[in-house]
Amino acid sequence: MLRSSHAFAAMLAAALPSAASAASPQSFKGEYTVSFLGLSIAKSTFSSRYENGAYAIEGSVSAAGLAKLFDDTRGTISSKGTIAGKRMVPQAFRADYTSGKKASVVDIRFANGRVTSTQVVPAPGKRDPKSWVPLGAGDLASVLDPMAATVIHADSLDQVCGRTVKFYDGEMRADLTLTYASKGTISVPGYKGDTVTCRMGFAPVAGYRKGRKALNYLKNKSRMMVTFAPLGQTGVYAPIHATVGTQIGTLTISAGRFEAVQ
Repeated sequence: MLRSSHAFAAMLAAALPSAASAASPQSFKGEYTVSFLGLSIAKSTFSSRYENGAYAIEGSVSAAGLAKLFDDTRGTISSKGTIAGKRMVPQAFRADYTSGKKASVVDIRFANGRVTSTQVVPAPGKRDPKSWVPLGAGDLASVLDPMAATVIHADSLDQVCGRTVKFYDGEMRADLTLTYASKGTISVPGYKGDTVTCRMGFAPVAGYRKGRKALNYLKNKSRMMVTFAPLGQTGVYAPIHATVGTQIGTLTISAGRFEAVQ
C-alpha cells in the first residue's frame, strides 16, 4: 500500500522494469537506488522472465544508508500474468515486507483484467465514512498492479507518453497520466541509447482518505518525471530514471544496471 510519497517512490523502484512481449524466452535484470537530497535511502533489484506470452517477475527492496537508522524496511515483490497484444494482463501480485519487527503482506489476484480478491495483513482499521472514499463496483476493472503499471507497450519512443494507466496497490485505486516532456540519451551498465521523458500526473480515484496531505501534494503540486528506455527489441519501454517531488524534497530513482540477459 502506498501510504506516503516515499513509499510510492520505493514501490516504483522495486517494479522496474517488468515486461516483455516475445515468443522466445527473454530475461532482464536491474538494480536501482532511491536517493533523497543526494543520500541513498533505498535499494531495489529485480529479475524477470518472459516466455510464450507469459511473464514472471521477482524483486526486492530494502532501506539503505541513513534511512536504515530510522526505518529498517525490507521486502520482496512478485508479479505474474500474460501479455495480450500491447496489454499487460496481471494474474497475481504479492508484496511481503517487514519494518522492524512488524510484518505486512499485500496479495492481489486477478481474472480477465479484473481484481477478484485482495488480502492485506494486518487488515486496515475501520474507516471513517465521512472522509473515506470507498472503492466502487467498476473501480477494479482493467487495472494493473504496481509492477505491471510501470512499463509501457508502444511502437516507438514517440508513442510512450500520452496515456493514462489505471493502478491498484491493494487499497488505493489511482490514475497515472503520462505526457511528453523531452527526448534524450543515457548510459548505464547494460544500456546506452535513446530515452524519452514523460511528466507523470497522479490522481487518486478511490480507496483513500480525503484530506491526506501527502496525496494532495502528489496530485496538485508534485513534479514527477519518468525517463523510459527500451527493453531490447521487445516493444516494451521501462523506467530507467525518475524524480518524485515530495513535501520535504525530491526523491530520485536511478538505474545502476539495466540489461537484457541471455
